[in-house]
Amino acid sequence: MAMETAAAPEAPTTDETAPLLSVNNIEVVYDHVILVLKGVSLALPEGKIVSLLGANGAGKTTTLKAVSNLLGAERGDVTKGSILYRGEQVEKLTPNELVRRGVIQVMEGRHCFEHLTVEENLLTGAYTRRDGRGSVDQDLKMVYSYFPRLSDRKSSLAGYVSGGEQQMTAIGRALMARPKLILLDEPSMGLAPQLVEEIFEIVRRLNRDEGVSFLLAEQNATIALRYADYGYILENGRVVLDGDAETLRSNEDVKEFYLGLSESGRKSYRDVKHYRRRKRWLA
Repeated sequence: MAMETAAAPEAPTTDETAPLLSVNNIEVVYDHVILVLKGVSLALPEGKIVSLLGANGAGKTTTLKAVSNLLGAERGDVTKGSILYRGEQVEKLTPNELVRRGVIQVMEGRHCFEHLTVEENLLTGAYTRRDGRGSVDQDLKMVYSYFPRLSDRKSSLAGYVSGGEQQMTAIGRALMARPKLILLDEPSMGLAPQLVEEIFEIVRRLNRDEGVSFLLAEQNATIALRYADYGYILENGRVVLDGDAETLRSNEDVKEFYLGLSESGRKSYRDVKHYRRRKRWLA
């Protein structure tokens, strides 16, 4: 967890029609020389689920870390463009200040504290809060209502529960910070299809019932587009296609390249590689 700092000033009031999050033409450079993101722009309306899709190395995780201001730990910097949350530029805030304002990232690979119990992991998510133990306990009950498996395993060390339960713990820990926006990185990674479906269903319920917005990076385009409202496809650090989820699901290019399907059926790996070289959507 980030070290505690003085509370940041309240964000200014903005037009209700403005996006909750707006990423405007950003470039990200690692080690002052490696250009990873090349003019990425996206918008996330409040109360929506937006997916970042693309192959491994496309720039999805870097985009999330740019929003959450976690690039510094990896010698990365946003060198161009701007990131606005509730209409205010936030690139200079610390991760801790962003958490206080309602933005929190769930890292790829879960990253639970293995030597702590499941419940102790969840309580670390309330570290920045100052609203009393009663409110924290109430939110803990809320987390258990969404993740009943965690209630059963709350006294178990997090390092000894299943991968799916660790992912639930990581999301539950984020919820304990009372976020308005969760940046969710590869939630399906390493999980059985049934568990992936269960976690995405919970994400949908949190979005609908608790009003939490989600920006999620995901390689599994099939399930991501089933639950998202809108999607952006990244390739080599650029947005190459975007649209509402239904439009992307029915797009022949997306079906052929990212879903492995076309009107003539499933494509072979060789066909997909050939298609990638053609890049029809960039024509």
